Amino acid sequence: MQKKRIRGIVAPLGVTALAGATLLGGIPAQAAPVTTTFNNTCLATPSAVAGPQSQTQEASIVVDAPASVNAGEEYDVVVTAPPISVPNSNSGSSLQSVSRVKVDMEVPQNAQILSTEIIPGTSSGLSGVAPNLLRVNENGAVDANGPILRLSGNNQVIGNSPTSSKNSRGGIVALAQSGANTTFQLPQVKVRLKAGPSGTVDVKLRSAGDAGLYGNDKNYLTFLPEASLIITAWAPTQCSPRDTSTAPVNSGAGPLATTSIVEADKQTTTTVAAPGAVKNGDEVTLTANVNPAANGGTVQFAINGSDIGGPVAVANGTASTTHTFDTDGDFTVTAVYSGTQGFVGSTSAPKTINVSTDDIVTSLAMTAPDRAYVDQDVNLHAQVTPAVQGGTVEFTINGGDKVTGTVGTDGVAVAPYRFTGTGTHSVVARYSGTDGVAPSVAPAFPVSVTNAPAEAVQTTTTLNPVGTIAKGQPVTLTATVDPANANGTVQFMLGNAPLGAPVPVVNGVATLPTTFVSAGTFSVTAKFVGSAGFVDSDSEPQTLTVPGDPDSGYGGSLDGLLGGFGSSQ
Repeated sequence: MQKKRIRGIVAPLGVTALAGATLLGGIPAQAAPVTTTFNNTCLATPSAVAGPQSQTQEASIVVDAPASVNAGEEYDVVVTAPPISVPNSNSGSSLQSVSRVKVDMEVPQNAQILSTEIIPGTSSGLSGVAPNLLRVNENGAVDANGPILRLSGNNQVIGNSPTSSKNSRGGIVALAQSGANTTFQLPQVKVRLKAGPSGTVDVKLRSAGDAGLYGNDKNYLTFLPEASLIITAWAPTQCSPRDTSTAPVNSGAGPLATTSIVEADKQTTTTVAAPGAVKNGDEVTLTANVNPAANGGTVQFAINGSDIGGPVAVANGTASTTHTFDTDGDFTVTAVYSGTQGFVGSTSAPKTINVSTDDIVTSLAMTAPDRAYVDQDVNLHAQVTPAVQGGTVEFTINGGDKVTGTVGTDGVAVAPYRFTGTGTHSVVARYSGTDGVAPSVAPAFPVSVTNAPAEAVQTTTTLNPVGTIAKGQPVTLTATVDPANANGTVQFMLGNAPLGAPVPVVNGVATLPTTFVSAGTFSVTAKFVGSAGFVDSDSEPQTLTVPGDPDSGYGGSLDGLLGGFGSSQ
């Protein structure tokens, strides 16, 4: 008879006493409260007489949180547990206490915890260890970087803690009161957060990993009821948000409140793409490139400080206008970007354009390579200054072999070649000139050619065709190195300028995501630099065409062409 009566009190006390106890959040006068109603299912395991007991009850959680905050903004979240009422007697048994109460929530992502505070005067009916808020790791140990915020009595709980017990009072204690019920209130907790740069900040109960299992000490809500009739029975209890003991976690495991972070306006850089020299009377296209590429806002162009035309709308980070110079001399062009939602305005550095009635005088210089291996592919590079598009550069090697490269918008010509003998080879580059642009010849350029180490493996590098890429369109450059086990890096090149950092070769492949924001035609190459045991090699140049308003020559600034780049494997 006594066994039956004790079993009758352990199950109700162990399962239902705190089945509705949970977290509430609040930020006064900042947003309407959000109520989430879900089922809590608890497992109580009495220390004697009865077996494990399961019970499901409905719980409602109310969270007040701002709907949105600015990136980097500090704000408070106040966490409260509702009043908890427990019957003092059941079938002749007597409640002695409910202790070792804990409530766990996840540390919010996309925010920094600045401070926590137990708000004085907000609890009642409690004794034992004063409630506090600790940051703990998955094992329940105090950890400044732990992913869990725990409301407890100094981490004295039933499990998942170095100071746990399932058969003794400890931590937060609610002693039995006179009358029909014992009622107590956990204190409010204030958490001050600093929003990250973007994303959302969710308030969530602990439910990831083992905490999402039924009847686990890592469950977000655990406690220890104590009742007596003739003997004392302890009923360690674990509660999780689920509809039944065999069901998955429910909406109580999801976000109870979500705060959106309003990203800070992005800083921008504006550059002018324009030819360095033009003929008097020619119409010239002036292009402003805004990085990162914005959609919206306007650009006002100015020459020698005076506006030309009206503001030009920005689309995909670019804006263009045309202008005809009718006076010889040097002119400075600037572009002022107005900014738009999410983007801060910016002003370009001055771009100098030389206007002349005579043909534009050019100079030519070889820029690469300064060394090479016998029978290994290399690229010969030459730069026309000012950077004018059109015409060709003919490279003459030792007065004999000739190879030719087309001059791109950046004034660079690239031509592939393979040296067949060792020694210092003389390369002379000759620019053909084009309409309104005078030809020029570069000084002889020495290239030191040696045999590759005998034990090194010859390689071949191939760059996938680039073709036509729209302004601002993401593209991935891909280079393949043969043999596939070659160790080393690939440096992608735009004319004479490196694109990003060297990219490691993995399984014979290197890739580089990038964007281009200036119109024109350019040479793209890939240079493999081998680790010990592998010989360097260059790909043949591939032509990149970026459609749009022609820039009538290129200003020589790589920033004006590139919208951004990164590397991947």
